[in-house]
Amino acid sequence: MQNIFTKTIMAVTVLLLLNGSAYAGSSIVIKGSTTVLPVAQGTIEAFMKKNPAIQMSLSGGGSGEGIKALIDKTTDIATSSREIKKEEITLAQSKKVKPVAHVVAHDAIIPVVHPKNKVTNLSIDQLSQIYQGKITNWKEVGGDDLKIVVISRDSSSGTFESWDHFVMKKAKVTPKAQMLASNGAIVTAIAKNRYALGYLGIGYINKSVKPLQVNGITGSAQTALSKAYPLSRELYMYTDGGPQGDVAKYIAFVKSIEGQKIVAKEGFVPLMDLKKSGRK
Repeated sequence: MQNIFTKTIMAVTVLLLLNGSAYAGSSIVIKGSTTVLPVAQGTIEAFMKKNPAIQMSLSGGGSGEGIKALIDKTTDIATSSREIKKEEITLAQSKKVKPVAHVVAHDAIIPVVHPKNKVTNLSIDQLSQIYQGKITNWKEVGGDDLKIVVISRDSSSGTFESWDHFVMKKAKVTPKAQMLASNGAIVTAIAKNRYALGYLGIGYINKSVKPLQVNGITGSAQTALSKAYPLSRELYMYTDGGPQGDVAKYIAFVKSIEGQKIVAKEGFVPLMDLKKSGRK
């Protein structure tokens, strides 16, 4: 896993231009999920080395913002850590946009605590009770007599919506929860607070936080790919209709063996088992 500070890109657009100069040619705009940002950034850098005439811009802001930009036709690719919603599809169709999903990686949402927290495993029910504010002390789940500080992603995040689907099942998150805008912000908050509980995409786990098992199962590349881990999901890039031209070329690169090696390097789960393929 790479250091978190090399991965965190907030909602400010980052224009990636090789050798410090712009090239005449086409451009690709990518907006959306902060979870997918490391995958997008890594693959963009490699892709542009092969295709220096293509300019590419990348920004975060959340899965919902990326999909909104696709619907508004202000991005070529929307990155998302969740599936597009029915109401988003309906709105897109009303604007003559046809969202097409491209799965580019797998992920596992991992509950995380401070490294000094002695808890190692929580059930989905325990996680739900904590995030609803019904369990409020670590001693209730086998930890020390310390008040739990609940930390969550904000509601524009695809990871928040995935957490809602897997864990909350439409129950409300306690109003006492701290709602943060990115995976990187959660890592920082958990690392500084012995009382805190949060959740991250697997690619953001580092030594400053302690990952927990869920239902006794460790989140890993293997358990995410097999779906044995209960909080496993796909990561997406959405286009308006089937991708064409340079956009199609870029998405094909992301899904290629070379692109999937970058997915793995960034700490996420590639679409295929690279070890079995003998190409890692």
